[in-house]
Amino acid sequence: MTRSPHLLILGLGYSAVAVAEQARAAGYRVTATRRDLSAAAPDGVAVIRPEEAAGVLADATHWLAGAPPGAEGDPFLALLGDAPRGCRPDWIGYFSTTGIYGDRNGDWVDETTEPAPGTVRGQRRLAAERAWSALAARLGARMDLLRLAGIYGPGRSVFDALRDGTSRRIVAPGHAFGRIHRDDIAGATLAAMRRGPAHRVCNLVDDLPAESATVIAYAAGLLGVPPPPEVPLDEALRDMSAMGRSFWSENRKVSGRATQAALGRPWLHPTFREGLAAILREEHLKPRS
Repeated sequence: MTRSPHLLILGLGYSAVAVAEQARAAGYRVTATRRDLSAAAPDGVAVIRPEEAAGVLADATHWLAGAPPGAEGDPFLALLGDAPRGCRPDWIGYFSTTGIYGDRNGDWVDETTEPAPGTVRGQRRLAAERAWSALAARLGARMDLLRLAGIYGPGRSVFDALRDGTSRRIVAPGHAFGRIHRDDIAGATLAAMRRGPAHRVCNLVDDLPAESATVIAYAAGLLGVPPPPEVPLDEALRDMSAMGRSFWSENRKVSGRATQAALGRPWLHPTFREGLAAILREEHLKPRS
């Protein structure tokens, strides 16, 4: 008997909200975990506490996880324990990061490149990928490792820092990296859920790696404001957080063209230019409170 599609999202974060909205529009029943049950959620999405997820696993046909792993490993795998026994999901997706490719001195990597994380965060992500892949194999589920580049979208873009005056235009020649719009994350995730091979690596990254300073200057032009002054990377590093220094310590360009071909879905926003323009259009159309 064919089961009705039911997506369980383990962690209703920024990108997962867009996935939930598109899944609901596609006819999926959606349940999602969130610690703060009072926070707004997409219409029609059942929100539960993380510790209640084990009770939904057997009914859910699709699972999506991606919470950052800590020193003890993936938080949801630890929380679920032996609960997956007896579950038969059709698909499991894991939101990982392109950071697991490590530093490549500005060279290109793609879906066939072996991970080589050079940071603790990257190493933990790779361990989580392997743990989720092992679980999917044990349950006989299709598995997609969805490796995300820098996430941006409405309410989470360079426009925010430009508007509040905190933007820094850090100049690092040759340090170009990719991004991915929230709506392309959601669209790619839905496409991956529908069908595919038993195990797949998907790079969710746009087609034009660009230097941070270039993107900030372009966004300032769209807003009609002067860009912030340039700050050399060496100077910026002096008062940067450990996480920020970790980011700037690696340099790679990531290709997602094979992912788009495999999913049959080219990006809606193939570069930061289309993505930033879409954010401004969405802001313009949003009703004023």
